[in-house]
Amino acid sequence: MDMMLEEELIDLMTFCLQNPNSLELPDKHARITEIGGEIYADGGVDALENFSFVLKNRITQEIEKDPSPLLSLWHGLTSDWPT
Repeated sequence: MDMMLEEELIDLMTFCLQNPNSLELPDKHARITEIGGEIYADGGVDALENFSFVLKNRITQEIEKDPSPLLSLWHGLTSDWPT
């Protein structure tokens, strides 16, 4: 399950970063938030941190853009997630 979610997040975030004016962004953002909720429910804050590390590294290497702003979509999931 983790690999499928990781790949989906990479696809979603890559799309958002490469298409900042797309009309699809609200749907993509909602799915990123939903996946974050699934990750948090399954593994807590540690899982979110592990995913964020992998996402930052892969996306930065693949398209040379930082996905950190998209990780703020996870801010409402728990008070333990960095703001």
